Amino acid sequence: MSVVFDGSPLKATQSSQSHTAQTQTGLSSQELSQEIKSFISGVDAAQGRKLSVREHARCAVRLLRSVPACREVVLEHLRGVYNEHVSAFLHSLETDGSSSSGGSSNLEDIIQEVHGVLSEFIGLNPRAWAPLVSAWAVDLLGQLSSKHAERRVAPHASSLNELLQLWMSCAATRSLMEAYSQCLAAMLAWCPDACVDALLDTSVKHSPHFDWVVAHIGSAFPGTIISRVLACGLKDYCSHGAKDQGLLGDKGSRVPKIGSVVGILGHLAAHHSESIRKELLRMFQESLTPSATLSSASSSASWESSPQLRRAAVPFLLQLAAMSPNLFGAVSAELVELLRPPVLLQLQALLQGLPREELDNLLGLAVHLISQSPSGGARVLRFLADTATPASVIISGPTPSPHEGVREGCDRLLQTLLLHLHKLVFNRSDGAEVSLLNPSSSQTQRVIPFLEELRSHVGQLCAETLRLERKRHLWLHQLLCLLSVYGGPSVATETLCQLLTQARNPEELALAWQLHTTLSSCMVGLIPAAVAHCVAQIHTHTLGPRQLRQLLLNLAAAIQSRDEEKGGAAGAQSSMAVQVGSAVSGHLHDFCSLLLHGDTAVSHAAVRLLSCSPLPRTSPPAHLLLLSRAAVTHFFLVLRRRGETGNVGRDGGQAAESVSCSVLLLSRLAAYSPLTLKAILQQLVEGALHRGNAHLFGGQIADMSGAPISSPSVSPDLGASLLDINCRFGTTVNFSGSIWSVFHGGVIGKGLKVRTDAQLLDPSVVTQNIQTLLAVIVQCCSSSGLNASRSPSDPDDPLPINAEAAKVVAVTLVENVCPDVANGELSWPPEEHARTTVERDIHIRRCFEAHPVLFPLLQVVAAGRPALCYCSAALRGLLATLLAHWEASREAAATDSPWHLQASCLLVCCMGEGQLLPPVLANVHEAFHLLTPFEVRLLLLAVWEYVRGNAPLPQKFAFSSEKGLFCRDFSRDGDVARYVAPIHSVLHKNIDRLGHLCWRFQL
Repeated sequence: MSVVFDGSPLKATQSSQSHTAQTQTGLSSQELSQEIKSFISGVDAAQGRKLSVREHARCAVRLLRSVPACREVVLEHLRGVYNEHVSAFLHSLETDGSSSSGGSSNLEDIIQEVHGVLSEFIGLNPRAWAPLVSAWAVDLLGQLSSKHAERRVAPHASSLNELLQLWMSCAATRSLMEAYSQCLAAMLAWCPDACVDALLDTSVKHSPHFDWVVAHIGSAFPGTIISRVLACGLKDYCSHGAKDQGLLGDKGSRVPKIGSVVGILGHLAAHHSESIRKELLRMFQESLTPSATLSSASSSASWESSPQLRRAAVPFLLQLAAMSPNLFGAVSAELVELLRPPVLLQLQALLQGLPREELDNLLGLAVHLISQSPSGGARVLRFLADTATPASVIISGPTPSPHEGVREGCDRLLQTLLLHLHKLVFNRSDGAEVSLLNPSSSQTQRVIPFLEELRSHVGQLCAETLRLERKRHLWLHQLLCLLSVYGGPSVATETLCQLLTQARNPEELALAWQLHTTLSSCMVGLIPAAVAHCVAQIHTHTLGPRQLRQLLLNLAAAIQSRDEEKGGAAGAQSSMAVQVGSAVSGHLHDFCSLLLHGDTAVSHAAVRLLSCSPLPRTSPPAHLLLLSRAAVTHFFLVLRRRGETGNVGRDGGQAAESVSCSVLLLSRLAAYSPLTLKAILQQLVEGALHRGNAHLFGGQIADMSGAPISSPSVSPDLGASLLDINCRFGTTVNFSGSIWSVFHGGVIGKGLKVRTDAQLLDPSVVTQNIQTLLAVIVQCCSSSGLNASRSPSDPDDPLPINAEAAKVVAVTLVENVCPDVANGELSWPPEEHARTTVERDIHIRRCFEAHPVLFPLLQVVAAGRPALCYCSAALRGLLATLLAHWEASREAAATDSPWHLQASCLLVCCMGEGQLLPPVLANVHEAFHLLTPFEVRLLLLAVWEYVRGNAPLPQKFAFSSEKGLFCRDFSRDGDVARYVAPIHSVLHKNIDRLGHLCWRFQL
C-alpha cells in the first residue's frame, strides 16, 4: 500500500501544526518512519509480527497526531475501526442483550482517543478541520446506519426515538455525532452551508435509516436544520415533479426525500413546534411574493431565480400536511388567519399557471387534507363558507371583479369537500337502517376527523344555517345532514332539536323538516327521539326563556301545519306533523309545568302547544290530574293578565290568544275522560270562588264567615274585635242558632263594616271574565259524552248541557258555599226551620253577595237538569235570607233594595229553568220590580211552600228523547192552584200595574 500525501494548501497551513504535534509526541524521524511503515503494511516494523486491529488503530492515531497531512488516509482506515466496534456492539446486544463485550471494550478507548485528537484539531483550527471532519463523520454515520439497518436489534427506520436510543448508546456512533456537532457549531458563524449540505446529501443517500442523525442534529440546531430540511425537501419535490410531469398525484411514493422530511420534522415537533410553524408559514408567505428570496440561512438560491420552485411550494406544503396531520395542525389556525383577500389573490395568481390536471390534483389533496384534519376544521369551514358565499348585491361592471375567481375557487373547494364527505359517510357501512329508539343497532364505523370535530359545533352550524344566506345555508344544511348520519342517533337528535329551538319563522322551520326528510331514509324514530331530547333539556333547565318559548311555538306550528296544508304536495309535511303531534302527546305531563312558568311568553307558548296537541289514547290518572290542575291554574292567570294588559297592543293580543288557547285546552281535556271532566269543573268552580281570583269576576275577598273583608284604608284596625271577644267565652260549643252565636257586623261606635274590595276592575273586564268562565264551563259540560247527550238538530243551536257534568258543578258549588251541608239534604223543611239555620243562611247569602259569579253558575247548573236539585241547600239558605229581608224591609218599593231584588229575580229564574218550579211560579220574578217588599215576600213564600211540598228530587225527572233533555212532569205533583192563590191576590191588588202580566200566571 502506498501513501499519497495531500498536496492541498492545507499542507502548508498545517506545517507549523505538524511540527508542534511532533514535538508533543516526542517521536524522532526514525520512529516516525517506522510508524508509517507499520501503518501501511499492518506489520510491526520492529518485531516483524502482524498488528492486531487495536494496535493498528492506535498506530493510525499516533500517525494522525504526528503527521496531520495524512489525515485522509488515516480517517479512511478508521472507518473500518468504527465499523468493527459497531458490529461487536450489535452482536453483543443480539447474543446476550448486553452492550459490553471484549471486542467493543478493547476498541472503545481507541474511539475515545480518536475523538480526542479530532476535537483538539477542530478546536485549534476549525476552518481547516471542521469541513473535513464533518463530511467524514456524517458520511460514516450514514454508512453505518444503512449497513446495520437490517440487524435484528435495530428498530424500524420510522421509530426515530428508538433508533436514537440505540445508536447514542454505542460509543462509536456517539463519538461521530459529537464530532459533527462540534464542527457544525464551529461553522455556523461563517459557513453553515457546507456542513448542512453534507448532512442533507447523506440524508438523501441513506434515507430513511439516516433520519435519526438529522433529527438529533436538528434538536441541537433547530433554526438551521429545520429551514435547510424544508428547502432540501422542496428542491427534491420539485425535481421529481418535473421528471414525472406533475407536481401532485402519488407523490408520497415517488419523492424519496419527502418522507424523510416528514419524519424529521415530526421528531422535532415535540420540542420545536413553534420553530417548525414559523418556518412553514415563512415558506408559504415567501412563495406567494415574486420578489421574495429565501434567507441565506435556508438556501443559497432565491425564489426569483427559480419560478418552478415557487410554484411547487404550496403543493409541497400540502403534501407535507397530508402526510403528517401534526404539521397541518401546527399551522392550520394561523394559516387560515393569513388567507385574507390580498393573500388569496396572490395565491390565485400563483396557481393560475398550473395545468388543469395538476389543479384538480391539488384540489383533491386539499379536500383530503381538510377531511382528515383532527383540529381546526370549524375554522376552515367558516373561512370557506365566508369566502365562497356570493355577495348579497351583485354589481356588474365592464370587467369582472378580481375577487370573483377566489370566490369561485372556494365555492368549488367547498362543494368538492361536501361530495367527498358524502362518499366517506355513506361508504362506511352497508347502509343498514339505524333506529334512534335503539342506538345499540348502529355499527362502529371509521372515524372522519373533520366531522368528528364538528360534532361539538352542532349548535353553531344550525345557527349559521338558519341565517338563510344565499348558497351558504344550502351548504351548511347539507353538512348538517352528513354530520347527523355520521354521528348517529345522538348527533341527529341534537341537530333536529337545535333547529327546532333556533328557528324563528316558517322558512327557517322548513329546514328542520327538510333535514328530517333526508334522514328518514336511513333513520327511524328521529322525531320521537328529538322531542324526548327537548323534554330532557326542559327538565335540566338547559334552555333559556327565549329558546324555550321558540321551541314550544315551533312544535305547535309543526302540529298545526297538518290542518293548514292541503293537497298531495304537503303529504310529507303532514306526515311529519302527525309524528310531532304523536310524540308531543306522550309528554304532555312534562310540558304542563310550563303553563305556570314565570315568563309569560313561555306560558303562552306552552298553552298554544298543548291546545293543539292530540291527547294520548291512554294516560295515567296522575298525569291527567296534573295536566288538568295546571290548565285550570293557567286559565285564571291569563284572565288576570288580560285584565292588566287589556286587549290593546302586543301584550294584550297575546293575552287574548292565551285565553282562547286555554279555553280550547280545557274543553279538549274535559272531553277526554270522565276523570278529567270532573277535575276541571271542580277546579274551575273552586278557582272562581278563591279569594285570589274573586276580583276577576267582580267578587270581594271574604273571610271564613263569608263576610267581605274591608279595605284597611277605609276601616282601620282600632284594636277591638268582636270575634276575639267571642272566643274568650271558654269551651262552650258554638251551636247554630244558640245564644253564643256572634256575628261580626262591625265595630261598636263605627257602624257596620264597609264592604269594599281593595282590588277593583273595570266592569267591562269583569263582565268579559264572567262570560269567558261560563263559556269554558259550558263547553266542558257540552263536549262530554256522558249519558249519550244528543246533538241538536240545528247546527246553530248550542249543544245541550250534560246532566252529569252539571251535577259536578252543582256539588262543587254547594261544597264551597256551604261546606257543612251534606249532599243528601235535598228536601225543604218548613219555613219555621229557617230560624235554626240563621248563621248558615247568612253565610250563604254573603257568599252570593261577595261572588256575583255564583248566579251565572247556577244558571249553567239549571240548564243541565236535574242537576239543580243538588243545589237545594244553597237555594234554601239564600231564599230564607231573602224572605227575612223582605219581611223586615220598610221600604216603599222593592227597587229600593237593588241587590236583594236582583238576587230574588235570578233565584226564581234559575229554579224555573231547572224545573224546580212549574211555569206559573217560575214567572213571578217578572213582577218583582213593580211590587212592594211585603208583596215580594208573599210571592217568594209561595215559591218556598211549593218546593217544600214538592221536594226537588232527581227521581222526578225523565229523559225526553225528542228534546234530548231531562224534563219534569208537574201534573204528577198535584194541584198547583193553592200555591198560585197569593199570586192572583197580588195581581188583583195591583191590576193597574200588573194587568199586562196576568196571562203569564194562567194555569
